[in-house]
Amino acid sequence: MRYLVRDRMLAFHEEAWVETEHREKLFKVNRKLLRLRTTFDFVDTQGNQVASIVRKALTFHHTILIKQNGETVGRISKRTFRIFADRFKVTLSGGRRLRIAGNIWDREFDMADDSGTLAHISRRWFTVRDAYAVDVMSEPDWLLLIILAVCVDHIIEDREGEQLTNL
Repeated sequence: MRYLVRDRMLAFHEEAWVETEHREKLFKVNRKLLRLRTTFDFVDTQGNQVASIVRKALTFHHTILIKQNGETVGRISKRTFRIFADRFKVTLSGGRRLRIAGNIWDREFDMADDSGTLAHISRRWFTVRDAYAVDVMSEPDWLLLIILAVCVDHIIEDREGEQLTNL
């Protein structure tokens, strides 16, 4: 199943929508402003918080915690810098591990575990909006894989912002 994550570029605060390929809205991703740590909330169309993404402060590598119902269900961190490929390490509750690897230049990433590819992230530019697709091959994990895609996008955007301020 294909899901789309569409950023609202002209919003007062950072906001994105997760939609099906048929443009049915599923979740709104809100960035909470005025916080010491970067926090995003996944909210369903009825206004219920489904998950939150919290960037850990004071870490050497970008590390993001994924929380549901106040419990940490996963952790994603960026591996050391590579010239042509980016790699992320994901540790889920229960000890399950995922790998996310791809090319930052093409903005194409694959999420996999020991059984194979679970999802593919493909970033594309559409007219006025910034959007990317998440093709999910593992339906039981679809929500977690979309959350991880948002984490990857946030880490890349964060790093690009840091590089621009260092110029």
